[in-house]
This record gives sequence, structure tokens and C-alpha cells, in this order.
Amino acid sequence: MSNPWNNRRPSVRPPRATPPAPAAERSGGGGPPIRGSDELRLYGVNAVLTMFAQRPQSLRKLYLAEAMIPRLQPLLKWCVANRVGYRVVGEGDLNKLAATTHHEGVVVDVLKREPLSLAAWLSAVEEGPVLALWLDGVGNPHNFGAILRTAAHFGVGAILLPGDSPLALSGAAARVAEGGAEFVPLVRLPALPQAVAQLRDAGFGLAATLVEGGDNVFTAALPERMVYVMGAEGEGMDREFAQGCDLRLSIPGSGAVESLNVASATAVFLGSWYSRQFRR
Repeated sequence: MSNPWNNRRPSVRPPRATPPAPAAERSGGGGPPIRGSDELRLYGVNAVLTMFAQRPQSLRKLYLAEAMIPRLQPLLKWCVANRVGYRVVGEGDLNKLAATTHHEGVVVDVLKREPLSLAAWLSAVEEGPVLALWLDGVGNPHNFGAILRTAAHFGVGAILLPGDSPLALSGAAARVAEGGAEFVPLVRLPALPQAVAQLRDAGFGLAATLVEGGDNVFTAALPERMVYVMGAEGEGMDREFAQGCDLRLSIPGSGAVESLNVASATAVFLGSWYSRQFRR
């Protein structure tokens, strides 16, 4: 049986695409090629190129459209030098691999990065202004991706995830993040009382974000070490939890719409904090 992976040095001129192996050969069952449980499938040009720039050693497999060969030459040469398999495949195969048409001509399998513990993150966090996001019930991968992109832009120190949260980085979230997922670590929290105590011991204030009834985020005094707690897309954050936070903040507006979605609201909250901590 011929090796379906192309490990030859890529030509400067695009080679003829290698016909994909039969589905049974690729996956053993007719679906996309099987990947290990420790791997994540990413797609989208910016997500893939940023991952490659930050942690190339995590790359395990690469699939690309023929038209992407010139743009991905550095990645292909790295694959050849490091014996990482790559394949030039058709649009239909890329659609199946990514389970979407929004792959932009490239799909990769990479090693997952496991979330840090809160204690590990706090032990490494720098002195001075630090902002973190606690996602209390956010689940939509596109909202998560948009939050990651905004968080990277504003230099957020971490995304904090409750211990029972199913939220994790996915290919869809990474594509929407446009590379931002590589710059914001995920942190898995212990039980609520312990998490709050550890954060406060490290000098962080917790700010509940409310659709209404909170202090004006644009005029409220915001601590330099702060955690914004963002609630679920529909229900908002837990009210009892909100009452136990150090601040309760809202975004004032015209009232023409009921509220902003969680990704848009996150951008406003992050920008408000950043503008006060890093005035130029």
C-alpha cells in the first residue's frame, strides 16, 4: 500500500495534487482520518499560521488545498525537515476534515494544550496590572472564539473556566479567534469558594457583569488586577455569584436593543479596563 502522506520536499511551483486515499484506508470507517485523543483539529489560515509560529513542535498532520502551497511554503518545508506528514487534497476532503466549508484551504492536527490549574497560573502571573476573564456558562464556540480574539488584543492574562464547564478550544473557536487562541492560556478553576479565595489572595478583584443594575463600567473605579465574570449567552451570570463579587458593572447604552451578546459585551468591558490601565 502506498504512503498517502507526501513527505517529499515541496516544489516552489504547486505540484499536482495527490489523489486522496480511499476512505476506509484513511479512517477505517469511511469518515475523516482518525486523530489521537490528545490532538485537536484546527483550520483557517490565521489560526494555523499563528499556531505554527508559536509552537511548531505541536504540529502532527497537515492537509492543504493545492492553491495554498505558495502561501504555506515555510510550513511545508518545516514538515519535510521534521518528517511531519502533509497531503494536498481536494475541496471535498477539506470540507470533511474540518466538518465545515470555512477552512480557508488548510486543516491541521496539533497536540492539545491542557488548561493550567489556577494555582499554577497564579504562581507565574506577573506583578502589576493583570486582567482575566471568568466565563460562567459561555458555551457557543463562535462567541468563545470572538472572546479569545478580543482577549488577545487587550492582553488578557487568562481565560478562567469553572471545573464543571464543558467549554474547550475547538477548531471553530480557533478559526474565529484568528490566531488569538495561541496567546491566552486557559485555566481550570477549583470549586467556587476556593477559586474566589485564591484570586483575592493574589490581589484580584472580581467584577460581575450585568445587563442592567450594575455600576457604569465607563465611570466606575476598576482595580489594576481584576477578573471580569462573564455570564451565559442567554441567562447571564448566576445572581448569587454576582452578589458575592467585589463589583457589579453594566454597560450603559441607548436602550434601542435589550443587550449586547456576550462576545460584544466582553470587548466593551475589556476595552474599558485597558484604556485606564494603559493610557498613552
